[in-house]
Amino acid sequence: MLIMIARAYFSQELQDGTRLITRTQPRKRRSLAAITLLFSVVFFAWIVLHYLSQPVWLSTLPKSLLDMFYVGELAAALTLIGLWSVLIWQQRMRFAPNAAPIMSVDGLYALSPRQFEHYVADVFRARGYKVTVRGRAGDLGVDLEVTASPGKRAIVQCKRYRSRVGPEIVRELYGTLLHERAAHAFLVTSAEISPSAHDWARNKPLTLIDGATLIAITSDLARKNGS
Repeated sequence: MLIMIARAYFSQELQDGTRLITRTQPRKRRSLAAITLLFSVVFFAWIVLHYLSQPVWLSTLPKSLLDMFYVGELAAALTLIGLWSVLIWQQRMRFAPNAAPIMSVDGLYALSPRQFEHYVADVFRARGYKVTVRGRAGDLGVDLEVTASPGKRAIVQCKRYRSRVGPEIVRELYGTLLHERAAHAFLVTSAEISPSAHDWARNKPLTLIDGATLIAITSDLARKNGS
């Protein structure tokens, strides 16, 4: 009976892929953990009884019934492996960085400037950066502060624009980079970036990311997370 309950729960988890890819609700996680723990205790207690204690009454059972026990033990072992695999997966996804959803350019335009900042922050987190959101009054042109694994600090300026970004914005960002004494600066915008802006940023510690590139990055992250 316990095996049937565990299988039913496991099948439900596999059928609902969204719950595994995102984050399972804490109550569901605790429920699955309790079932798995109880199932494990019962299973290993039976294994100890069967193979270590070897009660006399087991040897008196018909061979066909003993064969059924062996099949049941194998099925229980496979079910336990599946349940523990789900628990480990859920635990990993619980602490995995949030992946920003894939959006169209129009979807980026529909975000408020503050929402756009947090969207970009999620993208950097998904790329493995440690992110601090600084965007507020008096932020000195720095919306995000990001740190890569070697410890180098970079700044990010988020521009939820519709009009093309020109070189004057890039020059301002470069001045902010020098003021902040950061190793690198990113300009992330929902709009296009003019060729003259790219020319001005060339050979400087600046990375310019327009709306189309941002969408491509989130699509790539979603594909890697799904693989």
